[in-house]
Amino acid sequence: MEEHKHEPVPYRTFIKVWIALLALTVVTVVVSRIHFGAANIWIALGIASVKSSLVIFIFMHLRQESRLFKIGLLILLVILAIFIGLTFTDILYR
Repeated sequence: MEEHKHEPVPYRTFIKVWIALLALTVVTVVVSRIHFGAANIWIALGIASVKSSLVIFIFMHLRQESRLFKIGLLILLVILAIFIGLTFTDILYR
């Protein structure tokens, strides 16, 4: 197996991402108090997708992986979000 040499991520980046995650958590709470009808689910999934992307790319060092791996994981996350969203939509309209 090949060993990959990665340069370390500076602490400033971790702090910025942490602040962004806190801000997105506040946005999630604020949006949950506003009634958007059926769009509430899609908005919540969108915010959760952004937060999970930040965690995956920065804290789990995905941005230093190969392009094929990044694309595969992105497609997987999009498909998962679609399935969860469609499940909630099905439950909403029963």
